[in-house]
Amino acid sequence: MLSIDLAGKRALVAGVADDAGLGFGIAKALAEAGAEVCVATWPPALGIFETLLRRGKMSDSLRFESREGALSFARVYPLDAEYDSMEDMPAELRENRRYKDLGDVSLAGLAARVQADFGDQALDIVVHSLANGPEVKRPLLETSRKGYLAASSASAYSFVSLVQRLGPLTRPGGSFLALTYIAAERVIPGYGGGMSSAKAALESDTRTLAFEAGRKWGHRVNVISAGPFASRAASAIGFIGTMIDYCRKHTPLPEPIEAREVGTAAAFMLSPLASGITGHTLYVDKGYHAMGAPTDLSAKTDA
Repeated sequence: MLSIDLAGKRALVAGVADDAGLGFGIAKALAEAGAEVCVATWPPALGIFETLLRRGKMSDSLRFESREGALSFARVYPLDAEYDSMEDMPAELRENRRYKDLGDVSLAGLAARVQADFGDQALDIVVHSLANGPEVKRPLLETSRKGYLAASSASAYSFVSLVQRLGPLTRPGGSFLALTYIAAERVIPGYGGGMSSAKAALESDTRTLAFEAGRKWGHRVNVISAGPFASRAASAIGFIGTMIDYCRKHTPLPEPIEAREVGTAAAFMLSPLASGITGHTLYVDKGYHAMGAPTDLSAKTDA
């Protein structure tokens, strides 16, 4: 029987801070397929995340669905992906109570920790589940330069930097994956602050990184465009429930997307079964991307 087998593989999923997001769904699917999983967590959320794990508050969500066992993390690293190195971080942030005892939480610091823990050939799989737009509720016409660049830095360039730094630590034939959204190519009113531009850059960078990382290390680089999902981070948009309801009504498969569906699709894309796929945007959105008009358009026309 053909199945996804990631036994012997080590994965790093950047951007997991709870059990309610797509990053967690991907981490769980990778572990369920046999991979050893490490995660990287934003420092302000790290303490709460580790406390929940330690006290068993996430036991139910960690339990596998297709076999016995549960997700456990080989390492939980602190990461602020807006900074390439410790020197880039403002002094006041380095001295912040949530940062000062964690050491180097930059992308370079993450690479150094991974190498120290697992050696030069440390990884097989890297997942980027990171995004932030401080002005996401503002229309693009009202977005500041600072807010626009911050969205691009945290949501797009961080993937470039992640591949730069972890590419050399990933065994030949490794696989990188990021998460995007259809706002990269279609207008989603209310999804502002430069986030649509950041997602478009992320998809374009994925294609270029697929070429460059493929020729340099033999790695594959892909991106999943997931349907709207009610993670805690998505709540910052302010109308995620409305987006989910609209998509449910107007997709070929009229039901909300689930984290497990994104997770299993990611597990396939990151596995040897997808060895011929790179530079690709995979839609996991119940078919919403294929629609050009609302499903009730004909009824409205007839009326």
